[in-house]
Amino acid sequence: QVRLVESGGDLVQPGGSLRLSCAASGSIFSPNVMGWYRQAPGKERELVATVTSRGMTKYVDSMKGRFTISRDNAENTVYLEMNSLKPEDTAVYYCRLTTILDGMEYWGKGTLVTVSS
Repeated sequence: QVRLVESGGDLVQPGGSLRLSCAASGSIFSPNVMGWYRQAPGKERELVATVTSRGMTKYVDSMKGRFTISRDNAENTVYLEMNSLKPEDTAVYYCRLTTILDGMEYWGKGTLVTVSS
């Protein structure tokens, strides 16, 4: 069983920065993809960015340049660095891990990011 625990969510002013972390534990097989998704109030969950176990990254166009995803394979942790935050970035941010060979996917419980003055 794989467990994902997100942290780092907070209340931040517009223009501010936050760094989210997601620590994975359990039987984690490679290759895999870890990613960040978010769900704003009243909206569907959407992709933010993903990073493979080999370090290849992918971003939603609207978040390129402001958000940076990275991972530490030794620590089984993925990060999301968020800069120039806007009120519309307010959402619960979720971590997801997908193992490529068997297609299993796991989700964390989310961490709340609120961007407000």
